[in-house]
This record gives sequence, structure tokens and C-alpha cells, in this order.
Amino acid sequence: MIESYVVVHNIAKRHNVGTLARSATAFGVSEMILIGRRDFNAFGSHGSTSHVNFRHFHSLTDARQFLKSKDCDICGVEITHDAVAVNQHPFKKSTAFLLGNEGTGLSAKECEICDFFVYIPQYGTGTASLNVTVAASIVLHHFGVWAGFSERTRDGNKFVVAERPVKQMKRNYCTETTDTIIEERKSRRENASNGFFDESGTEASSSNLLDAVFGHDE
Repeated sequence: MIESYVVVHNIAKRHNVGTLARSATAFGVSEMILIGRRDFNAFGSHGSTSHVNFRHFHSLTDARQFLKSKDCDICGVEITHDAVAVNQHPFKKSTAFLLGNEGTGLSAKECEICDFFVYIPQYGTGTASLNVTVAASIVLHHFGVWAGFSERTRDGNKFVVAERPVKQMKRNYCTETTDTIIEERKSRRENASNGFFDESGTEASSSNLLDAVFGHDE
């Protein structure tokens, strides 16, 4: 089965995570991958966070390992020298989309885990880039078209919203099972001893990887 994922790592404006979740549910995303902190701002989600699964990792390395275990390509949404226009649909299988920071784009470490890149062609001259949630919506829509996802049924001028799942996560927090948390703590110790954390190579740094995402409104 073809699936799509959204990877959240270094987005500057915290309210964008909620609107990303809204786009993710609209376009059939299987999971949103949070890297760094588990908590997030659901502003702008309009309840859609109850309809999309969240998964948490402490590092880009751990997230990449999980996605590869799902036989999933990682696609960077960035204007690079080898990026392909998204409307050419250069997809081959399940894909995770990694979007860059609104101001600086994808970092070198983020680019390293990507298998390929797409960009969104622009036809006007008034802006150099798009808001990250707008970019995500365009890319996810194109992927859904390519993958042949079934269109949601409509009622009048709205799409029909599914009933909320019986088991819901705590609002604004990526909850996990006890076994998963134990496994993560073990992974953090191993990664810290091997210098695998994204920034300084210390365990403490992992809890701060998304401070820029959730700590400021810019």
C-alpha cells in the first residue's frame, strides 16, 4: 500500500504544525513524524490532530531508520540543483516529505537523509518562496494524485469528516506506549555515546532540537 508521511524537524513558526496537520489529514497522510520535542501547537488544526497519527523520534537518524524500515523514500521539498518539479510526479513508492525552515530552507543534515528533492514551480514574480503549510499542501496533493488516493465523499459544499477515533492522544502531545519510550531512552543513551545527536552530540541537545519550532512566534 502506498503511504505518505510528513516530517517535522526545524519549522520556525509553531502555529504551522497545527495547520500542517490539517493539510496532512486532507491529503491522506499516514503519520506525522516529530523529531525532537513531543509537544506541539495544535493552533489552526481545526480538530484534525485527532485524525492523523503522530510518531516521535529524537534524531534525524532515528527517523530515517524508521522510514527506511517502511520501504519509504524521503523527499526534500527544496529548490536544489537536482530538484524535480513536483507536477512531474517523480515518485516511485511510499514517500515522506521533509520541508525546510521558512527562512533558511533545509539544513545540510536534513538534505543528507533525503533520497531526492522536489520544488514547486512559481509563475509570478512577487515572492521568493511559499509558506511551509502552503508548500506542504501542494506537494501532498500532487502525491495523492500520483498515488491514486480515493477522493473523500462530499456533503453539499464540504467534505464529510470522519468520526473522531475512540482512542485519542492527549491534545498537543505525541503520546507513546511504555515499551516505545523505554526503547527510545535506550536509543538515546546509545546515540549519545556514539555522537549521533543532531547538534552537539549530547543527550541534552535532543530535547531542544525543536525549540525553534515551538518556542517563538515569528
